[in-house]
Amino acid sequence: MDDKLDTALDAALSEVRELSDPLQRAITAHLTVGRIQDYEGQFQTVRNEAMNEALRTGQVNNKDLAAALNISAGRVSQLAKGAPPERLFLGSGKVIVALAEKLEAGKDSDGRDKVIQGPVIATEDVQTYEHLRLLAEEVGLEISFERIPLGGNVRLNRSNLVVICGPRLSPLIEQILESDENLRFDKDVDGWYLRDLNTGKAYRSPMDSGGNADVAYFGRLPRPDGKGSFLYIAGIHARGSGGVVHWLNEELAAAHRTLKARRFSVLIESTFDPETLEITSSQQITPFYHPERA
Repeated sequence: MDDKLDTALDAALSEVRELSDPLQRAITAHLTVGRIQDYEGQFQTVRNEAMNEALRTGQVNNKDLAAALNISAGRVSQLAKGAPPERLFLGSGKVIVALAEKLEAGKDSDGRDKVIQGPVIATEDVQTYEHLRLLAEEVGLEISFERIPLGGNVRLNRSNLVVICGPRLSPLIEQILESDENLRFDKDVDGWYLRDLNTGKAYRSPMDSGGNADVAYFGRLPRPDGKGSFLYIAGIHARGSGGVVHWLNEELAAAHRTLKARRFSVLIESTFDPETLEITSSQQITPFYHPERA
């Protein structure tokens, strides 16, 4: 990896140096420095978390780790101190959560005829984001959200991205979900549901029959550019997405130990209080599935 990285950096540096226009050379070099600094911060985070994990699990002691990294034992203590390693499950830098807009039906001033209001983010998705924000900040991550406009065109080719958007709101997401060989959203005359392609079992939302529970898809999906992945959360209904975050609040450390940065998909079922709409319980209802070609 070191040789390949050195070769790539040397080639990039030579390319910038060969630009004949000094202004363009300055602009390109400046932008490249910014990108390198961003990656530098992410690599430092990965290093510090790995040091923390190696020490915490007893794989090495402070002295041996210092020798392996050619730094002082005091520096090891300084770098390894801090946020828990499971934060890497969510991201290694500033996390962006993309929330889908939709058109919402309302009522006119007389409370009779329904009218279509402007694009909004579902209240349930905003609540899900707020719970995810608290979790991310708890493990030392900076987090913010952005809107996915009507039509579902979201920029997926970037790091530290979490997308909360049902496939019916984004044809792009619907296509990427088709890469999952194990779990799939589907629909029929009774509405949307989730299907386990290995067992053939269909998972329908209890909300569709008046219940106070929902089922959600949770996975790490491939980016279109093939250079990484993003976390994806979607309930059959918006309330189900909150169940995934509720589950992560209890299982983040275990999920990180099991999955690290690997691609996966799983279904989470959750129940909610019908009055407050807050999630009250959540559980994993399928195994962690992994793609055959990760």
